[in-house]
Amino acid sequence: MAEYSEWNQKGATLSEVTAEDEYGVGRDFIIKGINAGKLEFREGSMWGNPYIRILRSQLEKYIIDAFGPEYLKKVRNAFELKTIKKQISATKKKLNALELQKKKVESSMHSTSK
Repeated sequence: MAEYSEWNQKGATLSEVTAEDEYGVGRDFIIKGINAGKLEFREGSMWGNPYIRILRSQLEKYIIDAFGPEYLKKVRNAFELKTIKKQISATKKKLNALELQKKKVESSMHSTSK
């Protein structure tokens, strides 16, 4: 049984949708873990849509038990790589926008100095 405070820590819980995205496990896998007593859960609702919240630490232990530590390492690395690629893409877009803005300012500086 997890401590109550663990449920309130930032990043300690995740929804079933996030679990699928980050760890590649579906709702059925999570339900099996809940029924087996390996995962605690809380129900939530966002805009009238129900979802299941689970503890990240328990999910990771359950994944290791089911698939082994190498699987967990592989999916963590894949998710981290995906996140890094997104950040790089966003940074490139921001840099391109700044370069365009810089050119506009420079061209307006040149046109006003004449």
